[in-house]
Amino acid sequence: MINSVYAKTLIWATPELEQIINEGLESNKEIQSLKASVNSLKEEAGHAGSFDDPRIGIAVLNLPTDSFRFDEQPMTQKQLFIAQKIPWFGKLDLKSQEVLLRAERQEAVLRAKRLEIARKIATDYYQLGTVHYSQEINRQLIDLMEQILTIAESRYSSGRGLQQDIFQAKVEISKLLDEKLMLDSKRRMIEARINGVLNRGRFIEIKPPTGVAYSELNLFIPDLQAQALQKNPWLKVKAAETDRVKIGLELADKEYWPDFDFKIAYGQRDDVMGNDLPDFASASMTVNVPLWRGSRQDKKLASVSASYDAAVKAYRSFAESLPYKVDALSTEILSLQKSYKLYTDTLIFQTKEWANSSLAGYQVGKMEFDTMMKSQIRLLRSQEKAENYLFGIYRKRAELEEIIGGHLPISGEKEVR
Repeated sequence: MINSVYAKTLIWATPELEQIINEGLESNKEIQSLKASVNSLKEEAGHAGSFDDPRIGIAVLNLPTDSFRFDEQPMTQKQLFIAQKIPWFGKLDLKSQEVLLRAERQEAVLRAKRLEIARKIATDYYQLGTVHYSQEINRQLIDLMEQILTIAESRYSSGRGLQQDIFQAKVEISKLLDEKLMLDSKRRMIEARINGVLNRGRFIEIKPPTGVAYSELNLFIPDLQAQALQKNPWLKVKAAETDRVKIGLELADKEYWPDFDFKIAYGQRDDVMGNDLPDFASASMTVNVPLWRGSRQDKKLASVSASYDAAVKAYRSFAESLPYKVDALSTEILSLQKSYKLYTDTLIFQTKEWANSSLAGYQVGKMEFDTMMKSQIRLLRSQEKAENYLFGIYRKRAELEEIIGGHLPISGEKEVR
């Protein structure tokens, strides 16, 4: 019996479904890849915000080429130097922030993918429940039609029935057998999809949900819309992307300012013609000049500005669409609940009365075979339809919880036994 909410999962789940979802989140290759990407970006952030390694070198200066002697010319020297490049103020911090925001975006993608996979597993799991129940109805209908066929044959042999009743019953059985093949194939495909998400090495049958209870959801759409705008995982991805590009825009603006390259050198000189010459110390600073700013810095800034504008528009467009998605799914759930209650409260009872009356009338010759047969089929099909509505509610609930970023408010659920 499904009768409680489990907060340990990303979305509402029974213990059986929770186990499948956890297996999927643990073994899914895409999730594993995203986790590795997040860890990589976090490590990269420290590297992006650090100075380049200093450069150490040796050099020979003013060595005469006619003798290659170090003690012949007073300007000849053997030099040892160290150099360090220092970016313009704030560049390293911005580079580090940009990588951290890339990591934050990737973490948001990871959360979104986890929720998406949980929703995919849940919707397929409930679809499997729908197909399983349809298989049960199909089996009952085949048994029923075989019983009806036996009655028709008995009535025909006694001269109280028509041969066409036998033919009609056989046609219905053939149609049901064809439906059975279709349902078996559909179930296999759903189970294969779930096995694929779980990354299982071989096909394993999935136990379908049974004994599903109806839990009435009292959805307050404005609250759900507000929750979606606050917690929707893909909206968080777009927000992180917007922040990242904004940092890139600041960094592109910094590119107009030069980087510094400092160099300190020590030059050692040999004695020249018996004279003890002092060694040399040197220092220099080099800066890059934005001489080609029209084809470099300006183009870079224009490119990043366009990217930022696109990111902002994408965020706003997605945010504006969320309330409509919440409204559509909530309306669909409420409609499914009304249809389910209509069938369980009224239609199934009415079709059951019709089926019993038709069967009794047919047995005493007061009801036509076709009417009796249709009433029996309608009864089971009505039960199947009600169950389809019930599983449809659970599927749409999973979709809605993905959009709002987690569980529906517990106060919005009331179990009906």
